[in-house]
Amino acid sequence: MSTLLREWGRIGCIGFGGPPTHIALLRDLCVRRRRWIDEEDFEHAIAACNLLPGPASTQLAIYCAWRLRGRIGALVGGLGFIVPGLALIIALAALFLATAPPRWVLGAGAGAGAAVAAVAVSAGWSLVPASWEQATGRRARWLLYLLAGAAAAATVGPWLVLVLLACGLLELILQRALLPRLIAAVPLAAIGGLPALTWVAFKVGALSYGGGFVIVPLMQNDAVSRHHWMTAGQFLNGVALGQVTPGPVVHTVAVVGYAAAGVGGALLAALVAFSPSFAFVLIGGRRFDAIRNDARARSFLAGAGPAAIGAILGSAIPLARALHEPWQFGVLGAAAIALLLLRRGVVVTLLLAGATGAIVALLGVGLP
Repeated sequence: MSTLLREWGRIGCIGFGGPPTHIALLRDLCVRRRRWIDEEDFEHAIAACNLLPGPASTQLAIYCAWRLRGRIGALVGGLGFIVPGLALIIALAALFLATAPPRWVLGAGAGAGAAVAAVAVSAGWSLVPASWEQATGRRARWLLYLLAGAAAAATVGPWLVLVLLACGLLELILQRALLPRLIAAVPLAAIGGLPALTWVAFKVGALSYGGGFVIVPLMQNDAVSRHHWMTAGQFLNGVALGQVTPGPVVHTVAVVGYAAAGVGGALLAALVAFSPSFAFVLIGGRRFDAIRNDARARSFLAGAGPAAIGAILGSAIPLARALHEPWQFGVLGAAAIALLLLRRGVVVTLLLAGATGAIVALLGVGLP
């Protein structure tokens, strides 16, 4: 068990770069070096996790630990993977969301935040080719789902989850995998305080499909406009922190939790957001092969997946609208060139954008 804690903790500490990095590190550890899991089983696990809502790379880390040491192993490995980045992002949230942070900190946050819209476009665009390739024979519907997700993210953020579910259910009907059951949405978003925070975190952990960045439009309107836990600029800072810290991007929800209710709120948000991933593995780990081959799950994701990609792309619009200073738009343009044309990494781009903002602040230029 100590080996499991050490190795998963190591991945949690050095796992910069999101799901591709996490999968590569887990593959190197579990398949190539230790040979705990064979290549075919590992690929099947990736496929099953991609069919589940929530952070796929986190679920994969928990599943691999479960394969080694059962339920206790899943808990130990999952916490080892999650806690290092969570502790770091809460500490950074305390710095960036302080009442009167140093001017260079405000500048760094404004600079990194300015690049976030470009990161959203890059993240969404990177998912398009594989999804488009899988949509043979239904590409007109794929495009409609993509546009629906983009429009929802840009205009009706709090209800995006309903659009994702609707696209998935529509595809289920069209592929005749099953007749959908009508689900009544519980309007917890209308309630303030911890119940609202719990609902936001639950959406992130249990109702998000299509990649880590889809959590941004699921949180932005609730955190900024509806409950006023943070300003638009502070939300951009939080998204940037989630990108430059190791571990799952879902850690971003802890920044929202911190803004809403301090350290307790951050821990509550993280607990609610990550609990579904543990539940999926602890309850359904033995059924991963069945999930991977389930026609209903594949049909649902065929609708919800493109909508989620559209939501990631569409989230760039409200993220860009949150910028105020002229120099921030320059940073955004430079980040777009770095990410989309020069193919630079997200972490490096955000760090350079943050450094630019810190220099701007020290030169006395206006900050948002």
